[in-house]
Amino acid sequence: QVQLSESGGGSVQAGDSLRLSCAASTRTFTFSSYTMGWFRQAPGKEREFVVAVDWSGKITYIADSVKGRFTISRDNAKNTVWLQMNSLKPEDTAVYYCAARLSRLSALRTLREEYDYWGQGTQVTVSS
Repeated sequence: QVQLSESGGGSVQAGDSLRLSCAASTRTFTFSSYTMGWFRQAPGKEREFVVAVDWSGKITYIADSVKGRFTISRDNAKNTVWLQMNSLKPEDTAVYYCAARLSRLSALRTLREEYDYWGQGTQVTVSS
């Protein structure tokens, strides 16, 4: 079982940067056993995939909507994954969720139902 806790959200201006953190608390398996992902959900919209990283931190997959602006990284020794968001736009406004999938496969998943554990979310608001 995994408990995930996001932090770092807030209100910023368009063009600003934010870094979200997700701290994981694991029981049966180590943090490095999990693929980690970030999703977001804007008001009235479905939760959508943003970015994922494999267990080693070497392989990432980024949604086209944020490619070139967002990056994901992780530190298995710290049980933490980060989402660096640069050049933020008003359309990035959403609740951002950290998610974990028990997998060491290099093929990263982008569907919500493929992830096993979720954090409570952190709000990011970008004003123009």
